[in-house]
Amino acid sequence: MALKIKTIIGARPQFIKAAVLSKSFAKVQDNQSSLNHEIIHTGQHFDNKMSSNFFSELNIPEPKYNLNINCGSHGSNTGRMLEKIEEILIIDNPDMVVVFGDTDSTLAGALAASKLKIKVAHIEAGLRSFNKNQPEEQNRILTDHLSYICFAPTDESVLNLLNEGICKKSIFRTGDILADAIRLFDTSDMETEELLKKYGVKEKNFILCTIHRPENTEEKKYLSNIFKQLQESSLPVIMPLHPRTKQSIEKFNLSNLLVGLNVIEPIGYKEIVCLQKKASLIITDSGGIQKEAYLQGTPCITVRKETEWIELIQKGYSILADPGKTNSILNSIEKQLPKKIDNNNHLLYGDGHTSDQIVKKIINSC
Repeated sequence: MALKIKTIIGARPQFIKAAVLSKSFAKVQDNQSSLNHEIIHTGQHFDNKMSSNFFSELNIPEPKYNLNINCGSHGSNTGRMLEKIEEILIIDNPDMVVVFGDTDSTLAGALAASKLKIKVAHIEAGLRSFNKNQPEEQNRILTDHLSYICFAPTDESVLNLLNEGICKKSIFRTGDILADAIRLFDTSDMETEELLKKYGVKEKNFILCTIHRPENTEEKKYLSNIFKQLQESSLPVIMPLHPRTKQSIEKFNLSNLLVGLNVIEPIGYKEIVCLQKKASLIITDSGGIQKEAYLQGTPCITVRKETEWIELIQKGYSILADPGKTNSILNSIEKQLPKKIDNNNHLLYGDGHTSDQIVKKIINSC
């Protein structure tokens, strides 16, 4: 009987991780025809530049299902996803469901599977910002406690799980799957000079910035404070504009605060990774890009009051800048620009072969 695995994804960071994991599953499938791995896409990120472009660029297998669930509140999206995912799981009856990270898609997938007594594997388990007002924090905690296997990327995440009473036998320390992505999706063949020329910047003489989290984009005071400080930066700023951020700019009438910034459309994975590598500094509120900054050896500023990737703060690879405080970003730029990041062959997040370990453990646990 074929071993059936379903991977549930819905947002940009999960597309990247799914691309990596699919490669590891494909290696096993080449030697084991009884393995059936399929993807369910909830549709949480539905914009072509945030979704389908990533599938083609990273050669992600076409999802068997695309639920097209988006544009609702957290509760509405999670509920609709839960209902549709449950319908699929009842019909297909997989041996295990794999979820990533901390999105509404993550929680919906874990809930649907666990209620049907299907084993759940959570990749990026144990991360905690210790701010339970964040929807992402709620999703992380609930998913971990529903999971049969918690794939914890760091020592800190293992401790968090143990402190919450999760059985040690359920915790598997792996490293981070984004380190695999940096290895697998090499950007050395990109025309770097042409890319930098396209955006009018020089190598190690610009800032790359991404802002998209609801706590920053849905608060006019925070969003305007962020943009005002970016305008005062001594270095040019490239900012790929997330659809949510664009909507907030229009809603709050803040387009005048984009003057002087190089605001661009969302770009592909390889292009943004190349810009990360060539930037002097990265400013972001993204969990994934904090890690990518470290993996590229580029200092980072995290525009949040707390982060789940605490080891980056502890080691000074990134520092927090409170979005509500005047000059917090400008002061952080001054501190971070001179820093040299020793990423020690990425060993903080594993050796770049995390996905192979995960797939082996999943197969042995079914």
